[in-house]
Amino acid sequence: MFSHESSDSDSEYEEDIEFLVLATLIKKKEIKRRRYWVHPVNNKRESKGEFHCLVKEIENDAQRFHQYFRMSKAQFEEVHSLIEGDIKKIHTKFRKPIGTKERLAVCLRFMATGNSFRSLGFNYCMGFATVKIIVEQVCNAIWKNLAPTVMPQPTEQMWREIAKGFENVWHFPNCIGALDGKHISIICPINAGSTFYNYKNEHSIVLLALVDAHYRFIMVDVGAYGRNSDAGIYQDSLMGKMFESSQLNVPPNKPINQNTEPLPYTIVADAAFPLKTYLLKPYSKAKLVNNNPNKIFNYRLSRARRTVENAFGILRARFRVFQGPLQVQPNMADKIVLAACCLHNFLTQDTQETQETLMDESEVSDSNGLVDIEPLNRNLSQETIQVREAYKTYFVSPQGQVPWQMQAITQGRTRFN
Repeated sequence: MFSHESSDSDSEYEEDIEFLVLATLIKKKEIKRRRYWVHPVNNKRESKGEFHCLVKEIENDAQRFHQYFRMSKAQFEEVHSLIEGDIKKIHTKFRKPIGTKERLAVCLRFMATGNSFRSLGFNYCMGFATVKIIVEQVCNAIWKNLAPTVMPQPTEQMWREIAKGFENVWHFPNCIGALDGKHISIICPINAGSTFYNYKNEHSIVLLALVDAHYRFIMVDVGAYGRNSDAGIYQDSLMGKMFESSQLNVPPNKPINQNTEPLPYTIVADAAFPLKTYLLKPYSKAKLVNNNPNKIFNYRLSRARRTVENAFGILRARFRVFQGPLQVQPNMADKIVLAACCLHNFLTQDTQETQETLMDESEVSDSNGLVDIEPLNRNLSQETIQVREAYKTYFVSPQGQVPWQMQAITQGRTRFN
């Protein structure tokens, strides 16, 4: 009898618990339910939003338009025409989609200022999540549609034109690019541990770039972990594997002076990279003591190599989003960087960048799908040394020297390693 009464009591108690649990779940669901499909403030986007007010007012002011978007109105229209089909949304009878020009404006303003998605949402009268989605979609569209035009895979003729630019502007023959890596600071990724933590005590992804004589990106590799070295990133990158396997249409060796042996076309890089026949690095400090020819070589290499440093500086100055850590996860950070590199090339392709402002005063006065590639395992140590020595000999010869190089190395105005 006792057992029977206890059973009924337990059953009633379990029913009460189930009722309370169910009521709690329903209450939580009601709390999480959105109050608005579109916030009343965002419903006023076409009358109060920044695109429909401020942007419309500055359209006829070329200077302010350029300051706002970091490009001219004609350039804005050209970019829009290229990506319009990929960012256009279908108009339904229930909702009017955000226009393609407004979507592009949001993305460009994000890159130009680095403002948070929340801040841009308030300015443009949009949902905060909507701004994030727009930025990601527009960046994807920019990379997809601009990259084949402004950053194509180089042909043999393109390499020759690049080499001509380095020889004419920076007095470095047979040079087909300056190589370096730049850390793009990001917030600490979710569950990343120390994977992205770099030597600067911050989290980052790495932009590995090959740049021509006019600060334009030839090839880029984005997304490597910040903790990795530049040499390791280059070795594992598709760019590095294709160079090592001779699959990038680099022209055959060419003499840099009359009556001399042909020398390979080369990339210039800093001391972090390995020395190869197609990749020159400076002499180490130990080899600079009382050795002017080595110092001259380092100076001439450094002078050509700084084009990649200048390109990174221009990218950072033009798009202020890179002046602080990107408040996004690594996957989206990759897309932002790729889009910025494309826009950088697009904005510089029609302008003649002047190198005089970046030269020393003495110088001015004197003048896409991935492929499986196996790298070639060859011992090139002796050959690479001979190539570097040949370039050094040329730079100290009457035919290859520049008038100010001795003054530059004696004054110690340039780092040579």
